[in-house]
Amino acid sequence: MRKPSPSSLALGLIPFIGMCFSVSLWDMVEPMIFGLPFNLFWLLAWIVISSLCLALANSIETRRNRE
Repeated sequence: MRKPSPSSLALGLIPFIGMCFSVSLWDMVEPMIFGLPFNLFWLLAWIVISSLCLALANSIETRRNRE
């Protein structure tokens, strides 16, 4: 098994950094977005962003392993 590429590692770290180190940015209830408090919207958005980042990292690694 080969080591993951730096781009895949960076894509894997984006959700971690976005969720853990941005608490001071989203620790508020107002404004409401799509009827949700801002902090709930922020966390739900990161669930989607995390899935996209990990899918992209997987495609990079799959393409790299084929070569």
